[in-house]
Amino acid sequence: MAKRDKKEQYHTRLCEFLDEYDKCFIVHADNVGSKQFMDIRKGLRPNSVILMGKNTMMKRSIRLYCERSGNKAWEAVLEHLQGNVGLLFTKSDLNEIKAELKKFVVGAPARVGAIAPCDVFVPPGGTGMDPSQTSFFQALGIATKINRGTIEILNQVHLVQEGTKVGGSEATLLAKLGIKPFEYGLKIMQVYENGSLYAPEVLDITDDMLLSKVEIAIRNVASLCLGANYPTIVSLPHSIINAYKNVLAIAVETDYTFPLAEKVKAYLAVPSAFAAAAAPLAEDSKEETQESAKEEEEEEESDEEMGMGLFGDDDDF
Repeated sequence: MAKRDKKEQYHTRLCEFLDEYDKCFIVHADNVGSKQFMDIRKGLRPNSVILMGKNTMMKRSIRLYCERSGNKAWEAVLEHLQGNVGLLFTKSDLNEIKAELKKFVVGAPARVGAIAPCDVFVPPGGTGMDPSQTSFFQALGIATKINRGTIEILNQVHLVQEGTKVGGSEATLLAKLGIKPFEYGLKIMQVYENGSLYAPEVLDITDDMLLSKVEIAIRNVASLCLGANYPTIVSLPHSIINAYKNVLAIAVETDYTFPLAEKVKAYLAVPSAFAAAAAPLAEDSKEETQESAKEEEEEEESDEEMGMGLFGDDDDF
């Protein structure tokens, strides 16, 4: 097949996906092996599909599609098509696809010259390496001691910093310790949904988190309105309660009364009467507790009579 025909076929396929799907991930595919990629494609079927390709081809096809269809929403993804990226189209729930991609993340050793995607730390403890290799640790500035014939690292070591190249000595040490510090898989860079483009961290926001933020905002607005003496729908319940407290205080100090204030006045007049009324409730609760404890003791005695205490204490032997 000619090169031009392949480009046209790719363009047609991408346009079909743009027509069919309204949700998409822009994914980064560095260090993802062919076998790993095949497993990812298989795990995402049948409601999702991944399309890789040259950035220039993807941008060209999306621009032509937007011009032809008049749907300008997909133009938002153009500026993010940089590096080794692809488009993951899906009809499934976005959080489910995100969780599915995590299943195919695999550990990988640190290779010389690779850019570290994260900080790498070597924990303290035994290495299993013989004392003849102490000079290797000294060259890396790692404090060690000999313990039971093997080298032991004394303190946690920040071996490789995120964003820096892995050196030969660092890669060798990690290989000898059997540490695979890096994890590789399809990394979500951006999320496209119904014309909106946002960071993948937005998918981690739950309904409970949103509700808690709204509650905090409502409390802050209510406090501000009460402090400024400016009534709003969120401060109105507090204003009514405060007004009721003021009316109740006036009723207690004067002869003016109303049904809800009469109980408070009665309590203030004879507090002992309410204490006497509460005493029988406390006695009933105490009796219920004693009866429950008595029933438990009777059950234990019954178990012993039925032979549950056959083996008794150690003194019986």
